Amino acid sequence: MTNLVSSPSTDSVQGLSPRPSIWSRTRQVFRHRSLLAGTIICCALVLLVVAAPLLTTADPNQQRAMMTFQAPSLEVPMGTDAFGRDMLSRVLFGGRVTMIASLTVVLFGAVFGTVLGLIAGYIGGIPGFAIMRFVDLLLAFPGILLALAITAILGPGLINGVIAISIILVPVYARLVEGATAEVRALPFVQAAVTLGAGPVRIMATHILPNVLSSVIVMTTSWLGVAALWITALGFIGLGVQPPQAEWGAILNDGQAYLTLAWWITFFPGLCLSLFVVSVNLIGDGLRDVLDPTISQ
Repeated sequence: MTNLVSSPSTDSVQGLSPRPSIWSRTRQVFRHRSLLAGTIICCALVLLVVAAPLLTTADPNQQRAMMTFQAPSLEVPMGTDAFGRDMLSRVLFGGRVTMIASLTVVLFGAVFGTVLGLIAGYIGGIPGFAIMRFVDLLLAFPGILLALAITAILGPGLINGVIAISIILVPVYARLVEGATAEVRALPFVQAAVTLGAGPVRIMATHILPNVLSSVIVMTTSWLGVAALWITALGFIGLGVQPPQAEWGAILNDGQAYLTLAWWITFFPGLCLSLFVVSVNLIGDGLRDVLDPTISQ
């Protein structure tokens, strides 16, 4: 009887071939070109920002009046800005802020959105109807405009910007998980668990969540790049981090007035942001191919 309540994969329940083993998926990761390329680029960027104290000893906020607008050289590899601040230091330490804020946004949105989606998809009824109508209300507004409105209400700052963008991602995850949960709920192994007396919380945690988790992971990697762009956008217009803290969006805002005089102020943070967004999108596309059981291996 205990075998009846175990959560077999959706493929085996539907009579399809079983999912590949962990070792097989590991080999697929290394064979998938876009996933491998995205992982290498993303890991390289993460290592650079993590090792920032080892790569530069300059304070990212230290102003040096005698070194303003220094072009890239051996002494200052990424040049200096209008206040003589070392751009290598500001780009690396600013990358920490952008990456951590983006990761926090998608984790917050994934956790709360998944919980709401599981409740709405499995329990249904009045609670599910109320949750999904609230989700539809949030989805009716353009994402960036809603983020700007929430940030304007809460006030400028990185924490408020993270909260604002996280609120936008919650309904996106809730809609995805709700639809997947409604499909898994009707499968035989879930009905067997209900027959044997398993409670709703246990069923959602041990039987439904593992079957929708792959979709959540793929969406998280895909939205990580979007979150980075939105965090950068808020910093660019002054609603994100506040001076003199370094962050890619704030650095781009500082350098926009000096594009013809000091191109390096905007080039290097823009290049790092572009590489980060492209790399996480490549990872998301690759994970979709590896984790989606409907795609032939």
